[in-house]
Amino acid sequence: MTTMVDRAATARIPRPPAVTPEAAGRRNRRAYRRRSAVADLLTVSVWASAAAAAGLYLASPGAHDLTSAASVVTGIGIVAGLVATDLVLVMILLAARVPLVDRVFGQDRAIAVHRSLGKPVLYLILVHGLLITIGYGLSDRTNPVGETISLFTTLDDMPLAYLSLGLFIAVVVTSLVAVRRRMPYEAWQAIHLLSYAAVAVALPHQLSVGSVLASGTWQRVYWIALYVVALAAVVVYRFALPLVVTFRHRIRVTAVETIAPGVFSIHLQGRDLARLGVEGGQYGIWRFWTAKTWFHAHPVSFSAVPERNSARITVRDLGAGSRRLGSLRPGTAVSLEGPYGLFTKRARTAPYLALVASGIGITPVRSLLEHSDLRPGEATVLLRGSDRSSTYLWDEVAALARATDSEVFAMVGRRPSRLDAWQSEDDLRRGVTLTSTFPHLLESDLYICGPQPWADLVARDARFAGVPEHQIHQERFES
Repeated sequence: MTTMVDRAATARIPRPPAVTPEAAGRRNRRAYRRRSAVADLLTVSVWASAAAAAGLYLASPGAHDLTSAASVVTGIGIVAGLVATDLVLVMILLAARVPLVDRVFGQDRAIAVHRSLGKPVLYLILVHGLLITIGYGLSDRTNPVGETISLFTTLDDMPLAYLSLGLFIAVVVTSLVAVRRRMPYEAWQAIHLLSYAAVAVALPHQLSVGSVLASGTWQRVYWIALYVVALAAVVVYRFALPLVVTFRHRIRVTAVETIAPGVFSIHLQGRDLARLGVEGGQYGIWRFWTAKTWFHAHPVSFSAVPERNSARITVRDLGAGSRRLGSLRPGTAVSLEGPYGLFTKRARTAPYLALVASGIGITPVRSLLEHSDLRPGEATVLLRGSDRSSTYLWDEVAALARATDSEVFAMVGRRPSRLDAWQSEDDLRRGVTLTSTFPHLLESDLYICGPQPWADLVARDARFAGVPEHQIHQERFES
């Protein structure tokens, strides 16, 4: 591992008045406590909403009739369905890119929770359908098959309920990692959008069957309000707001610059781009309006903090979708959703800053370093590349390090055959670790960006070294 920047020999530019590490740590911890308080409040609200879903049924007249095996089985099925419905609405809010959720949790963490709820919701819906069918069958003295046929043919809204179940199964199955990897991105995205259709077609049978959502009850008003809030968040933040941003800033491609084999920077121009409020380390969801690219949304980091009328993103060829971006022509219209992400200085909790990047993960690290007001010696950067061709933007990082009086280390070389090491083979043999690279590791916020398996290994070693979880920051871009 080599040092790219000699701090003693570099020029300096005027920086904001220095603060002590202790004062910086106190400031960062106060911000973290405020964000944690809001996060706890939102988490409690989610669990409270699930409890309210069950409470709504227990407060309804139907809950007073649990005097037989049939009514008990039916009652449990109803509760399962209500809790599932509540969690589906929570999932929609988590995926709606609500600014408050992004500021508190980060979009990557919100999407991770969204995905983790998929299987439990599907299980609850299956339990709901099974127990309702068994309960009604016990009451009518028919078998489950006969009762299913009866429900399907005698209740007008039940076909829609079964359609909703089928759509949920399709969404959950295609979201499994093993299945998703085998599907084209566009096909997976189209299927995933069916979750909104599943919610819509499930609503009629909820309003027409049972007493919990009976017409004229306050429970009905409550549930309709939840639907309106969730779906309004989707309409506002996933559709209306991106349209406003797109038409307000009128972003266009000005040039595409190849900076390494399979890696290119897309230079953009627009009106008053500073109003986007981009922070270093954030990303956007980009759509480029050409015949070959309009259907693919790209989650890509800003590789430089936007100036008044210009911005830049840097993309690596990771498949057919990103490869097409290398042939964009000047003047191509661009639409933007975002900026998103908590991979920024707002997430800091400690007095020192440690940045680790590999491959195209250099882009958010570079813009984060550019956007941070740093004390001399506050930041240390480790750049990892498998060979010299993967050192894109490293010179820019070195220049920023000179301006911020930071130190940059370069680690170039293939990883060893063992799969649990993130270092190059030579550096691993020499005993290079996070602790030996970052002198204040335990007092640092550690930002990691690169290929996900590699980044997970760095985070694992950081935890093993004793770095608290809230000081480890990763970004998993999701569209």
